[in-house]
Amino acid sequence: MKKAVVLYSGGLDSTTCMAIARDQGFDAYAMSFSYGQRHTIELDKAREYAPLIGAKDHMVIDIDLRKMGGSALTADIDVPKAGIVDGEIPITYVPARNTIFLSFALGWAEVLGAADIYIGVNALDYSGYPDCRPEFIQAFEQMANLATKAGVEGLPYRIHAPLIDLTKAEIIQQGTALGIDYGLTHSCYDPTPDGLSCGQCDSCRLRLKGFADAGQVDPVPYAK
Repeated sequence: MKKAVVLYSGGLDSTTCMAIARDQGFDAYAMSFSYGQRHTIELDKAREYAPLIGAKDHMVIDIDLRKMGGSALTADIDVPKAGIVDGEIPITYVPARNTIFLSFALGWAEVLGAADIYIGVNALDYSGYPDCRPEFIQAFEQMANLATKAGVEGLPYRIHAPLIDLTKAEIIQQGTALGIDYGLTHSCYDPTPDGLSCGQCDSCRLRLKGFADAGQVDPVPYAK
């Protein structure tokens, strides 16, 4: 089995991405981040679920993006509950988050001797974050091959974004076909103190719509 680093939040997309990596013949080395996010339950779920969904190893990186703030996920700003506004980048965007996460993944991949990194970004049913677009993924891959010893010496890196042009319903259908139990995922940005998904934030809305469009029922509990 080849090795691949998979960015893994414990959410629906990253879990599907890991299943795809494994289906494509890779041992999945999962990487999660404790970055000061308000929804720390996602990290608890990631630690619990990573071995259950087939991660070969699971690394959790501690960084404190609350020192910079600038997002409803890393500062004392309310998480919007009114739905996504087309053409606007919402306040749940965390500045440079995917750039930071991919940089850590690149470092671990070089140490592991892995030439492949998987990230579950999506550019169709998503909140409009700029670091979820194909142009960003392509640019980071080019940078990775310029900035690393392995890349310069002829071990080119590939950044895989297998969900990038799928609808949320298509992602769920593909994951279901791969045997994912979506009860072992968490997506909410603003869960209740006892861990229930709010059902109203952008992430919950996209997830619920995806399950409805796929003709399935979301197995995780919701407060509303």
